Amino acid sequence: MKRIFITSLTSITLLFASGMANAEVTKSPVAFHFATVGDCRAEPAKANASEQDLLWLQNTKVLARMIRELQVAKPQALFFNGDMIYGYTSNKATMERYYAYWRGMMANLMESGTYIVPVPGNHEVQIKMKDAEGKEKKRAVVENENIWRANMGDLVFNADQWQSMTHQVATGWNIDNTPKIGKDGITTDQRQLSYSFDAGKNHFAIINTDPAGFDSSAPVTWLKADFEAAKKRGATKFFIFGHKMAFTYVPPKMKERKQNITDGFDVRPEIRDAFWNLAEAYHALFFTGHQHTFHAEQPRKNQDGHAWQVIIGSGGSPFSIPKEYSEQESDRMYSWADVLIYEDGSARIKIFGFDENFGPTRIIEAWDIAS
Repeated sequence: MKRIFITSLTSITLLFASGMANAEVTKSPVAFHFATVGDCRAEPAKANASEQDLLWLQNTKVLARMIRELQVAKPQALFFNGDMIYGYTSNKATMERYYAYWRGMMANLMESGTYIVPVPGNHEVQIKMKDAEGKEKKRAVVENENIWRANMGDLVFNADQWQSMTHQVATGWNIDNTPKIGKDGITTDQRQLSYSFDAGKNHFAIINTDPAGFDSSAPVTWLKADFEAAKKRGATKFFIFGHKMAFTYVPPKMKERKQNITDGFDVRPEIRDAFWNLAEAYHALFFTGHQHTFHAEQPRKNQDGHAWQVIIGSGGSPFSIPKEYSEQESDRMYSWADVLIYEDGSARIKIFGFDENFGPTRIIEAWDIAS
């Protein structure tokens, strides 16, 4: 595995035009090209928000720039890892207003040939409520799961449109291949919330990390059976997309000052560990959002770990890492991942991004993953 850091490049348009975005020569042709990012929703408490900003609650400036630059890169698909809207309500009219604005933005990418694969996040499926002690809690509810299906169902999943746009046949897709009630803490219908499909030898699994009644979890039982079936069909590369991370990123300065954060699957260690055991067994890449930053790691690298977690929740939401705790420029950059999968099974990941002052887009980090 080779990892490189590049910080002095200019615009992404020049990068692709000059071929620098694929500067390392490979003998194997590209089998599939996708991008992934999450978390573009805005914050209602933002200072100086206009009346229109409060209607849509979207970081339009960041998202519009990312979309333009993705149109230059021309990935076949964009996996959007949740929190595309502010949500946190079961008011159907409000939620549909949020969804409509986001989909209007994404239409530009769809029209230029990039299929949008949506991943539910906590802002889509949760609402805020009070517990018995009067403390505010965030909990997923079935009403919001239904609103998700009503607004995202045509993207989850249109095999004909996928083939037309990506020029790849999607196989292994079955709307009923989803976590079942009674297992994995599932209490509600998860169709079109957790789902999977193949493209060539690549298997893509999307998981709802906040199912109603069992927030901050992963459907490990379903995922294990899903991976086994995909492997029997000939899949050799496994990708997981979910909103919440298995391992929370805490910069060293935050640890030193005991500003520790427990979020995602950390709140359910037994599920986190079972999920990561499965990821390791299949050398999977897990792309996630929730934390509004970029951070890539092999959590078990000291134990010959093969699985990667890539947090890329940097699509425009307020940064998760305060300036005083930030140690890397990428902690507070708007960024997305660009992934090339080669026919020999290897992959190359590049993280593109720009700073909070909207400076030039650069390759923040790039690394190769062997087959």
